[in-house]
Amino acid sequence: MDIISATPDHGLAIAELALMAGEGIPAHFWDLARRPDQSSLEYGAERAASPGQNFSYRNAHLAVGEGRVMGMLLGYRLPDADAAEDLEDLPDFIRPLVELEQCVPGSYYINMLATYPAFRGQGIGTALMERVPEWAHAKGCDLASVEVFEQSPGAMQLYQRLEYRIVESREVVPHPCYPYTGKVFLLTKRV
Repeated sequence: MDIISATPDHGLAIAELALMAGEGIPAHFWDLARRPDQSSLEYGAERAASPGQNFSYRNAHLAVGEGRVMGMLLGYRLPDADAAEDLEDLPDFIRPLVELEQCVPGSYYINMLATYPAFRGQGIGTALMERVPEWAHAKGCDLASVEVFEQSPGAMQLYQRLEYRIVESREVVPHPCYPYTGKVFLLTKRV
């Protein structure tokens, strides 16, 4: 297995993995934004292939092997405190997630970590996470951050095994696009 930086040609794989990692959130927003002649996945792939936002190939690192993409980590530097997003403009169910991001301005934010089902349990997520310090330092960050829903114990175990610690939490605002209630946790690690 190799870990590579994504290119625009990886847009479809990035979008597919985003749908797996995104807990229903990407699909919700892609459905709202897509053209009538376009599927949500096609819209997501188009977005991933463009350089203009955080959800982009520019921020995606891929585990590749066996002639295909096996998994992905999408991460980027969060805005500094003085560039914080206005929470009032956000949908209610997104607000707690962005509030947590705003607790760690300037950190390297692990937005998505996903592996295709055929490759799960092979250490791909761990291998991608082990490269986070390198990618964080390249963005000028000495802190990595990630959010985990309470109902994702496997993800929580992975991050805690890698010495990420819970530093904050928010109550989840229920929404039809994802099945979660309870809390969402912010975990961080010095890198």
